[in-house]
Amino acid sequence: MAGAFITFEGIDGCGKSTQMRLVASELRELGLDVTTTREPGGTPLGQRLRAALLDVEEEVDPLTELLVFAADRAQHVRTVLRPTIDSGGIVLSDRYADSTVAFQGAGRGFDSELVDEIVKLATDGLKPDLTLLFNLPVEDCVARTRRRHENKNTGDRIDAEDVEFHTRVRDAYLRIAAAEPGRVRVIDATGEVQETQQKVKETVIAFLQSRNRLR
Repeated sequence: MAGAFITFEGIDGCGKSTQMRLVASELRELGLDVTTTREPGGTPLGQRLRAALLDVEEEVDPLTELLVFAADRAQHVRTVLRPTIDSGGIVLSDRYADSTVAFQGAGRGFDSELVDEIVKLATDGLKPDLTLLFNLPVEDCVARTRRRHENKNTGDRIDAEDVEFHTRVRDAYLRIAAAEPGRVRVIDATGEVQETQQKVKETVIAFLQSRNRLR
């Protein structure tokens, strides 16, 4: 049976992580074996890279950030994603290569050809079968992220970027969606969690039915 690779994307605060957890639970209740993971941090090495890159106060050079994310992804693809997918598993990932195009490419201003080459090297050609892009105004995402970090006393360098940075990232995501409508489904995330959850569930189940993973 063919595997399935589904990614959840969007700017920080869009609700993608919550929605991934909810749909994973729904699919497991339907009897499917689902693997959930994330980038960065989907492997033991990736967890250490994530901590070193995001959870620090020191300034990190943009090129360092780009290459560390690529290293995390290379390890993730080769030790988690491809083995699981090749064995017929269903993988849900909180972020993948589109994040690099949006955050480091558009957000940090790296040349698109350079970003594309690094993405190809790290992913070894592995692309998602379906990507859910959670679309929400930047101001709403920033407010959500601020409340979350105030409640948990947490945060990272990318969360702390200004509105202009996150606007560039959101615009880049929407360009990706426009360029690849067969893969990327834009989810309106402006409603309540339950409303968004229903849209996600319908989209994912329809996709899995098209792959003969559900009746």
